[in-house]
Amino acid sequence: MKKVKDHYFHKAKKDGFAARAVYKLEEIDQKHHLLKRGYRVLDLGCAPGSWLQFIAKKIGNEGKAVGIDLSPITVKLPSNVNVIQGDIFDWKPEGELAEPYDLIVSDMAPKTTGIVSVDAQRSFNLCEQALSMASIHLKPGGTLLVKAFQGGPFQELRQLFQQQYAQVKICKPKSSRKESVELFLLGLGKKELTSS
Repeated sequence: MKKVKDHYFHKAKKDGFAARAVYKLEEIDQKHHLLKRGYRVLDLGCAPGSWLQFIAKKIGNEGKAVGIDLSPITVKLPSNVNVIQGDIFDWKPEGELAEPYDLIVSDMAPKTTGIVSVDAQRSFNLCEQALSMASIHLKPGGTLLVKAFQGGPFQELRQLFQQQYAQVKICKPKSSRKESVELFLLGLGKKELTSS
């Protein structure tokens, strides 16, 4: 992935964050108030760790954050942040890691091929897995934020969100590159599952 040394890249270095992506989460949080002190947060695809750095500050010592990624995290994080190196498709949380979360976030993106339809489908698969994990590990009334690519399956993903969340919003933060096909889907107020 190309490194763009723009305003946000330099700002991240100055502010001590691992990546410019932190400002996407910060902007969405400022608008929608996702993070609160004492929250339990799960960060899917957490490398290189800038989102976890921001989350840790917002939830404070009373909160708990868990990040999972295929790649290792090298930034220093506080003791209430637990990082697991692994695959979200294989992860089976146990003990306190399996306790329900207030918020699940995902900045995951597939390895891109340059073929729009293939990349959109790969992105959809990651988002679908995040949605599936949220159906199990997110508290009723909780919030899910995922990065998705514009393209074929996006509307299908939006419909899946609408089935499971009281409100669904599409976010395009200013810090996303203008040429980027990424959007963020925000599900607010996870619905209680009713057995039919």
